[in-house]
Amino acid sequence: MTTIDAIFSRLQLLSDEKTAGTLRWFFKTGPGEYGEGDLFRGIRVPVLRKLCREFFSASVDDAVKLLASSWHEDRLLGLLLLVERYKKPDEALRTCIYTRYCACTDRINNWDLVDISCPGIVGRHLQDRDRSQLYRFAASESLWERRIAIVSTFQFIRAGHFDDTLAIAEKLIGDRQDLIHKATGWMLREVGKRDVETLEGFLAEYYCRMPRTMLRYAIEKLPEPRRQAWLKGTI
Repeated sequence: MTTIDAIFSRLQLLSDEKTAGTLRWFFKTGPGEYGEGDLFRGIRVPVLRKLCREFFSASVDDAVKLLASSWHEDRLLGLLLLVERYKKPDEALRTCIYTRYCACTDRINNWDLVDISCPGIVGRHLQDRDRSQLYRFAASESLWERRIAIVSTFQFIRAGHFDDTLAIAEKLIGDRQDLIHKATGWMLREVGKRDVETLEGFLAEYYCRMPRTMLRYAIEKLPEPRRQAWLKGTI
């Protein structure tokens, strides 16, 4: 049995319909919802992480085959494998993973799939490279590519670099999607945890235009009096 066949066999054995029903509800798979039509096997993330460790030697091709699956958990496992493989100190391998990731964004089609993978692949790859791809993603019609654009900057934030986060946040202020408001507010909050003056400087310029959800996420860790002042517009 090949590695990929063994992986699919294990995924099938681990399936649980009761859990799948809960996950279909949680990830909004109903008509008109952001995850409409997605299929769930009913496997929790800790189990998938254990499988990732078990099948650590799976190839990039195997991971991409998992990304092509209709099952959400298969795609998540594929992304976990790609993130782990990207950690290897092999620049050719890293470039291959980054390139194939960017070619498969239509398969990275829910917020958990984006958030678990893009900082460790896209953000890490672009840390010391040209970042124009992030701005193309930020301007995309795809909700998930726009989320990749902002959440990938978490890698830069951890390194103390905020310029791209702020620039992409500015571009996404007018976005209509709540999942973008939450992700952008989350990244702004992470900036503020490291440099509150930078966060508040951004808010001073843009908070009147920010969706309320984005603002609430951004100021969540501020001292309560300061948080209330931003909410009430009394700054």
